Amino acid sequence: MTASALFHTCYQDLLNGPLSHWLNTLPQQMDSWYRDDLHGEFKKWQRLLGKLPQVPPGNIDLRESVTVGDASSTDPYTQKQIEGLLRQFMPWRKGPYFIHGVHIDTEWRSDWKWERLKSHIEPLKGKQVLDVGCGSGYHLWRMYGEEAAGVYGIDPTQLFFIQFMAVKHFLGEAPVHFLPLGIEQMQPLKAFDTVFSMGVLYHRKDPMEFLNQLKSQLVKGGQLVLETLIVDGDEQTVLMAGERYAQMRNVWFLPSTSALIVWLKRLGFSDCKVVDESVTSTAEQRTTSWMESHSLQDFLDPDDHTKTIEGYPAPKRAVIIATKN
Repeated sequence: MTASALFHTCYQDLLNGPLSHWLNTLPQQMDSWYRDDLHGEFKKWQRLLGKLPQVPPGNIDLRESVTVGDASSTDPYTQKQIEGLLRQFMPWRKGPYFIHGVHIDTEWRSDWKWERLKSHIEPLKGKQVLDVGCGSGYHLWRMYGEEAAGVYGIDPTQLFFIQFMAVKHFLGEAPVHFLPLGIEQMQPLKAFDTVFSMGVLYHRKDPMEFLNQLKSQLVKGGQLVLETLIVDGDEQTVLMAGERYAQMRNVWFLPSTSALIVWLKRLGFSDCKVVDESVTSTAEQRTTSWMESHSLQDFLDPDDHTKTIEGYPAPKRAVIIATKN
C-alpha cells in the first residue's frame, strides 16, 4: 500500500470541499511520513489490520456512544477474533468503543468529557471540524455523530492512527479522517468552523505559539474549544511543573482559567468563556484490561488525593470556548 492509497478517501473529500487548498501540502507530507517515519511495529500493525473480519456494521450509534453492531450481529468465533486482534493494538487510552459486542474499556472515559462540553459548543451540523491531538479518534466519531460535514483529526502517534483505522474498518466510509501530523506541520488553513484541542496545551513548551497555531486553522468567527489542565488562582497564576507532574515528564505550563482567558484575549480571541471545571477522578482515568500500566491512582499522593505524588495540586481540567476575531 502507498500513502496515496491509504489517504485516498481523505484527499477526495478535501478535493470536493472547502479545504481543497490543504492538498497543496498534505499529499507530499503523507508521502514523506509513509516513506521515512514508519517503524517496524507499524508494518506489523498494518498486517493485523488486514486480518480484521469483514462484518456488516448493523446498527451504529455515534450520538450517545461509539457503537457498531452488538453481540448478536456476529457469531462468537468472529467476536473472539475481533477482540483478539484489537487487543494487539493495546494500550487503548481514549474511548470507550463497542464493536460487535466487544467492549474496549479504555483508560479514559472520554465520553464523560464529551458530555461535559457538547451542550456548550456551537452546533456542529454541516461544519468542518479539526481535532488537534485527537488520540485514537474517539471524539472524531462523536463530532460526526453531531452531523459535522467533515471531521479531521491530527496526531503524530502511530499507534493512535492504527487504532483509529481499526475502528473505521467496522464503521465504514465516512467523512472522518485521521492524519499523522503535528500542529506545527499544518499550513495556516483558516478554514475550519470549529477547532478542538483537548489535553494538549500543557504538553507544549510555548503555549502562546500553540494557541496561535490553533487560531490559524479557524475561519474568522470560528470557535475554539480548548480543554486543558489548570490550577486555581487569579490572572497572574501559572504553575510551571518540575521534571514531572503526575509522573508525566512532558508537562510545562498549567495556568488558572483567569490567566488562560488573558492569554486568549491577547492573541485575538473574543467571547472567551469557561464552560466547565472538573477534578479528574480515578473513575474517569484508570487501569483496565485494555490499558494495563499505571494510571491516575498511581500518580496521586496515596495519603492525600488532592495532591499529585510530587506534591502539586491534583489534576483539574477546564473547558474554555472562544471565538476568533
